[in-house]
Order: sequence, then structure tokens, then C-alpha cells
Amino acid sequence: MLKTNFGKLMVYSSNKESQNKKLKAINLATRKTARLLNMSFESRQINENFSKVFVYYDNGTDEPIPIYCDKGKKERIQDICTILRKMMFVLSFHPKHFSLKYILDLHQK
Repeated sequence: MLKTNFGKLMVYSSNKESQNKKLKAINLATRKTARLLNMSFESRQINENFSKVFVYYDNGTDEPIPIYCDKGKKERIQDICTILRKMMFVLSFHPKHFSLKYILDLHQK
């Protein structure tokens, strides 16, 4: 069976140690969602000082699209997964990202 990669989910955070706990949850949720949707996963820490953690969708050809930003509060891993899947669903209606609709439909069955 041919396994196709439908893009990448990327987590961006600062390298502040105070973010470790929420970053761990967001990384886990994003990795789980990427695996479920047959996407790759990447986590990058940036040497800038900011308090939020961001998740982007990258299809490999266009500019990465932000799909999640933590609001500074602790969210459960399952809630983060749900938010990510909902954002991918919304993104699947855009003509550039129509292939997402296919993988989301497969996931629903």
C-alpha cells in the first residue's frame, strides 16, 4: 500500500524552560494528530523570548499556515487534538488544500 504524506504539522516555541510542561502536551497532541492524518511532525525551538506556543500546517509548497496558538492556559491533550482536527477540517475547504478533505474523509470512516 502506498503511503502518501499530506503535509507537516510544526510546533514553534521559545526555548524558555517555563514552557516545558505546556510544550510537552502540545507536542504530544500535535504528534498524535499528525500520525492520525498521515502527516509528518516537527518541533522547533526559537531563541526569541515569547510566551505562546504555535502550531502551523505546512503543505511543502506554500507559506506555513498557523492553526493553533495556546492562550497561556493549560489545555488537555485531547482538547488540543480536537482543535487541531477542526482547524484542518476548515482548511480542507480551501482550493489549495483540497487534498486534506480526502484524508479527513478517510479518518471519519
